[in-house]
Amino acid sequence: MVRPRFSKLPPAQQQSILRAALDEFAAHGFHNASLNRVIGTAGISKGSMYYYFDGKEDLYAYVARTELAALFVRVGPLPDLASGDADAFWSVLEGYYLQLMRALTASPKLAALLRGWAAASKNPEFQTAQGDIEQASLPWIEQAIAAGQRVGAVRDDLPTTLLIAVVLGMGEAMDVWLMSEQPDDPALPELISALISMIRGAVSCHSGAGPLSSRSRFGLG
Repeated sequence: MVRPRFSKLPPAQQQSILRAALDEFAAHGFHNASLNRVIGTAGISKGSMYYYFDGKEDLYAYVARTELAALFVRVGPLPDLASGDADAFWSVLEGYYLQLMRALTASPKLAALLRGWAAASKNPEFQTAQGDIEQASLPWIEQAIAAGQRVGAVRDDLPTTLLIAVVLGMGEAMDVWLMSEQPDDPALPELISALISMIRGAVSCHSGAGPLSSRSRFGLG
């Protein structure tokens, strides 16, 4: 995890370190990236780098989190998901995801950084940092699921934690595939529509449930 000392640096120095790290990870991937090259480009000592980050894994995760946050700022907030019916809910999600993917395509260094995510995630030391990023996304996913349940777009007969796990797993697989395949812009709308349809099929409401709901079977009342 990033150390508090990093946040006390002047903003210009923080940006210098993060730009050097982004360039290095984007150019060489996670495993082949050199922390020494980052240190040299940023113009700091090796001791200073370990004064701010525990290692390459933490630096990678922090850069990814920072760049993703900036991407979401550029795209703008997610529109209201509970203002229509179930079809409107999924349509809004599809449109927003398409916006994100197009913004990502327009950010080649971030796209290159994220293509190394799967390789980085195999590193045991990175998994803690990865968990921190996933935890940061949980409130948004919980709110989206709750909004979907209010408009009948998302089933409510399963524990929310299970629904979140399904969405996270499928979303990660989709993102990794999109990053590795790098489809061109004309192909994105059809691909995103198909991917959202897969999530919808997994977590949407289904009629015909038996008299004993899954909510009762899981002891949820």
